[in-house]
Amino acid sequence: MPLPPSLSPEQRLAALDKAAAARRQRAELKEKLKMGSISFQELLDQGTRDDVVGKMKVLAVLESLPGLGKVKARRLMETVHISESRRIQGLGKQQRDNLLKELGQP
Repeated sequence: MPLPPSLSPEQRLAALDKAAAARRQRAELKEKLKMGSISFQELLDQGTRDDVVGKMKVLAVLESLPGLGKVKARRLMETVHISESRRIQGLGKQQRDNLLKELGQP
């Protein structure tokens, strides 16, 4: 197994800051979904432009939607034949359309 690249302390600190900022952004988006200030469709669109959003797991995003918990989100993923490990940027057009249809969004 290859070893991780050796980083200088400054590079390591920059990488840690970048990761923390990405986690904060993902948490804020999930909270916005929960509160209803952003729709699932808007998040999908943002995922095509923003790499941080694109790398979010679809299951985690669905669990953040009001009315969907862990069980319903997993059932929905099974219904539209999407793997639990799929990320937003990895969704195909048909998968996106099927998810939106099942969620009742245009």
